[in-house]
Amino acid sequence: MSGIWPGETQCVVMLGFDVDGVSSWLNRNPDYAKLPSLMSMAEYGPSVATPRILDLLDAHSIKASFYVPGYVAETHVEMVKEIDRRGHEIAHHGYMHEPPATLTPDQEHEILKRGISILGGITGKAPTGYRSPSWELSEHSIELLTSHGFTYDSSLMGDDAPYILNPETAQSLVEIPIHWLLDDAPNFVYAPSANRLGPMRNPDEVYGAWAAEFEGLYRYGRAFTLTMHPQYIGRPGRLLMLERLIEYIRTFPNVEFMRAVDVAEMWRGR
Repeated sequence: MSGIWPGETQCVVMLGFDVDGVSSWLNRNPDYAKLPSLMSMAEYGPSVATPRILDLLDAHSIKASFYVPGYVAETHVEMVKEIDRRGHEIAHHGYMHEPPATLTPDQEHEILKRGISILGGITGKAPTGYRSPSWELSEHSIELLTSHGFTYDSSLMGDDAPYILNPETAQSLVEIPIHWLLDDAPNFVYAPSANRLGPMRNPDEVYGAWAAEFEGLYRYGRAFTLTMHPQYIGRPGRLLMLERLIEYIRTFPNVEFMRAVDVAEMWRGR
């Protein structure tokens, strides 16, 4: 065993895609539904970019995790089925991209149950992974996720490798930690009508930041967990950058690409 991973594995790479579509915008402001250009940019994610992402992953024999809000799943049933058919994970991401910290306990519970029902109804199996919209849990989230049998959460930033959130319980919940550094949204979001005037960085600049973080995580034998949104990373030039990053990572020995749920199940079974 090499470090924290089984066998000779030095670093595990988890690619995650938050297929938010229009849900994140509508949760911010329902009146955004009256802005066709903004809505079309968001719809580009599930309708145009996600099929390209699936083909890219197939070309490199990578299985990934897709975090899908219930509303997006309801309005893109065939997309969800296709993601599942290709062997990727379908995980919970709220209903209309509601951050749990903005909800009452009853609202959070209802949204959690609603998403489980929708995703389970489409794929035939309940999701066991969860990522909170906007990465802000409530004080009740861990208890709710545990009570509904989730294997992991991916919303916290307390480490750069998996860790157990509630080791004292019989049904432990694994945390697959994330970080804003490894998220495409801070680099690419630009929507003037919604007052989101992000930096719109050059893909080469983002590639440099992500590659440098991978190099560090590889050195320390940790986990490289990359969070992306099809409506942003799915633009053609950025998608080529992601492919270049995958090819670069593959030049390092003893690196494994895994779905988050598989890492969490392995961690919980240790």
